[in-house]
Amino acid sequence: MNTQRWLSILTYGLTTGVGVAAFLYPFWLPAVAQSPDQQLAHAGDSALMLTLLVALCLAVLLLEVQGQGVSTKTVALLGVLVAINATLRFAEAAVPGPGGFSPIFPLIVLGGYVLGARFGFLLGVLTLLVSAILTGGVGPWLPYQMFTAGWVGLSAPLCRPLAQRLGGPGSKGEIAVLAIFGGYWGLLYGAIMNIWFWPFAVGPAQMYWQPGVGLAQTVQRYLVFYAVTSLVWDLARMAGNMLLIAVAAPAVLRVLRRFQLRFAFTYAPLHRKGAGA
Repeated sequence: MNTQRWLSILTYGLTTGVGVAAFLYPFWLPAVAQSPDQQLAHAGDSALMLTLLVALCLAVLLLEVQGQGVSTKTVALLGVLVAINATLRFAEAAVPGPGGFSPIFPLIVLGGYVLGARFGFLLGVLTLLVSAILTGGVGPWLPYQMFTAGWVGLSAPLCRPLAQRLGGPGSKGEIAVLAIFGGYWGLLYGAIMNIWFWPFAVGPAQMYWQPGVGLAQTVQRYLVFYAVTSLVWDLARMAGNMLLIAVAAPAVLRVLRRFQLRFAFTYAPLHRKGAGA
């Protein structure tokens, strides 16, 4: 494995590690400033997190292009898909769907599935960044949305082995695997996103965290909180993801695979026998 590939892996690992630490570090503090207004959560560090995440994404793109991990055409395709997804989120803001439904996740799942984990991560992160700017959704929650959407695309290639066993490209088994995966992330996205503000929130002791509470009790309180406040909301996202992937995946996968075939080539110059002699 060459140095450039190691640098790429380390950069993605660092980015993921930063994201996990950003979500979990309040649980390690001896005290936190809790408030009923969730927008005050991470008010002091969200700008730093956003700057760090954008800088890491730029570093990833530079490493990928310089190391030929992706071609400039693939970067252009990434820009087009980000623009499409950001437009979908703009439409969603104008005409809100039920609960936590959002049309942006199917393309992140399918893009990561076909074009790879690194492409999927960047597609998820940049979609949330650009769409937040378009819709005025910039706030302390944005870096956490970007991390989580990036993880959706990063994990999408995990579907490949099962999809291959159930029929391979274009089969009903592949579509079913992707639809279930999208539904799973419909719930998991909400469960992860709640953590960005939950340690800072106040409410009944059986549903909210307090410094000094043990791990088992923390998990128990969070599960109660999630079931009461978020589960129904996230079920709408789960159903929407599954429906959109089931309907759109056959056509979208064909298009993405066509681009993948056109972009995936290696230049190997011919050496004529006796040339230069």
